Amino acid sequence: MTNHDDFDLLLRDALRTEVSDASSSLVGLEERVVAQLEDREPRRGLLGWLRQMLAPTRSTRWAQAGMLVGTAAIFLTIGLLIPGGLSGGAHAPRLTLSPAMTARGEQEVLFVLPALNATHVSVVGDFNAWEEMPLADEDNDGIWTASLPLEPGRYEYAFVIDGKWWGQDPLADEYVRSYGQYSSVRYIGGGGDGV
Repeated sequence: MTNHDDFDLLLRDALRTEVSDASSSLVGLEERVVAQLEDREPRRGLLGWLRQMLAPTRSTRWAQAGMLVGTAAIFLTIGLLIPGGLSGGAHAPRLTLSPAMTARGEQEVLFVLPALNATHVSVVGDFNAWEEMPLADEDNDGIWTASLPLEPGRYEYAFVIDGKWWGQDPLADEYVRSYGQYSSVRYIGGGGDGV
């Protein structure tokens, strides 16, 4: 093993330990987020969002700085959690946000969910009649994935982690609430994701 490989292993172990230590703060997170979302104003259109971004208020400037730092932290974390993400190794898996087209005009859509202590993760949605389709964590790093061929359109879906519904995917285009549960929505092929 080279020093570079040793560094990758140390970094992965340190991140896994830190995330495991912080997992207790996630208890009740969904309920807290749902409570805050219930009181939230409707989404602004593109014009309203641009007006808010250009507004010369102090709170807007702080919000912009917070969004920038938060986005950078998310991408850095994703880069560190994907094996070989920062090493650029020849065998490092590549995560692409734009789906690949299949021969039948479908697009391969990647579903990704970090769930470090989970033993079974699946995705359900209107694309599979809400039947569980298992995600895989082949290298046991806590990042579960599945790639599905989907035709262009709008899809509602959720993850099931060890039997518990998880309807708010951070990669979703939007969320809907029905029967007291949230589901994620993803648009494939020109329906809102620009692909």
